[in-house]
Amino acid sequence: MANERARELRRTMSVPERKLWRALSNPKAGGMRFRRQHPMGHYIVDFICLERRLVVEVDGGQHGHDTQIAHDQRRSQWLNAEGYRVLRFWANEVMSNTEGVIAMIVNEALSVPTRDTPT
Repeated sequence: MANERARELRRTMSVPERKLWRALSNPKAGGMRFRRQHPMGHYIVDFICLERRLVVEVDGGQHGHDTQIAHDQRRSQWLNAEGYRVLRFWANEVMSNTEGVIAMIVNEALSVPTRDTPT
C-alpha cells in the first residue's frame, strides 16, 4: 500500500518538488544519492539520502495550519528517533532560491559521516 502511494506521489510531484528533485539528482549536488517519495514507517518522505540519514521535506502553504504543524512535528520526532535528520523548506523558498536550498542540504549532509549500509 505505501509503495503504491509513493509511486502515485512520484507521478504527481508539485512544481517545487520537481525543481528540487532535478537539482538533487544532479551529480553536482554533492555526489549524494537521493530517493524521492520514499516510504518510511507510516510516512512517505519527500526526499531521503539513506547513506547520510537525511530527510528533506518541501512544505506548501497547508503546512502552516496548526493541525499540519503538529503532524509534521510528530513525523520529524519519529524520523529523528529512527536516526534521521530532517530539513524542511518552504515551497516558495525552493522556487526562489534553489541554489541556496541545495547548498544547505549539501552542507548538512556532509556534516556527518556516511553509513555503511543503507536501510
